[in-house]
Amino acid sequence: MIRAYASHEDYVAPARRRPALWRLLPASALIVAAYLLPILGLSTWLSVQYGQPVADAMIRRMLAGETPGGMLLLLWSFLGLALGPMAAVRIFHRRSAGTLIGPSPRSALRDFARVLLPILALEILLLPLALLGLEVRPGLGFLAFLGYLPLALPGILIQTGAEELVFRGYLQQQLAARFRSPLIWIGIPSVLFAWGHYLPEDFGPNAWLVALWAAVFGLLAADLTARTGTLGAALGFHAANNISALLIVGLAGNLDGLALWTVIFDPADPDAARPALLLDFASMVIAWLVARISLRV
Repeated sequence: MIRAYASHEDYVAPARRRPALWRLLPASALIVAAYLLPILGLSTWLSVQYGQPVADAMIRRMLAGETPGGMLLLLWSFLGLALGPMAAVRIFHRRSAGTLIGPSPRSALRDFARVLLPILALEILLLPLALLGLEVRPGLGFLAFLGYLPLALPGILIQTGAEELVFRGYLQQQLAARFRSPLIWIGIPSVLFAWGHYLPEDFGPNAWLVALWAAVFGLLAADLTARTGTLGAALGFHAANNISALLIVGLAGNLDGLALWTVIFDPADPDAARPALLLDFASMVIAWLVARISLRV
């Protein structure tokens, strides 16, 4: 474990200068505020312009991601979450935002490309197996899809980048600066990541399985970060997953506004959803192995 994670020491080094745990509290509050305040501001502006019922309906549509516009707005709303940890490390830890990515931006970009491209290829190859026995319908037309792509791809990078900056960047670094055990600096961010994906109103009795999937995803992304010493590999891992799930084949009625195709089934139905989720678990682990082979770590 020590040899495998040797590169992690350089990644964590900037966080060791001010590792006090109390700094996590105001920093976390700033990160949450940076994400929520713009959304609340948008909701207030919509309410003033169009009335509260219309504003509530528009925000619900954005959060559901059922239309291209709503989905783009949702993805780009993560810009505040991305800026939050950048500001937090400057204000509360007196270090540059670039330290969240790793000691070498060039290495981070290289790791990102080495992971993103082969995993995307894997996701496409596995699509026939993943869709076996499911009802699939066309989503966006191809020309419309191409038209939205210049905004959709940066939006996915913003959304996935924001989550990686918070969980595998800020939290993993600061906890590793204070605690030696990976059970803490990998485990705690992964549990928090899973908690953010626990949505019983959307997934009903399957919500715990979706949260477990997110926890395992967090563990694997954190492992790639620790092995490489940059955030690039985790970001490539995350972005490839979300490009596949949000732009290629989406779940009908759930963040499918930009998808080329949609899968029709009830995500709260255990009989329908659990086989698909179990297949997702398997493909996620295979993707992690592909990433490690590509990175040679």
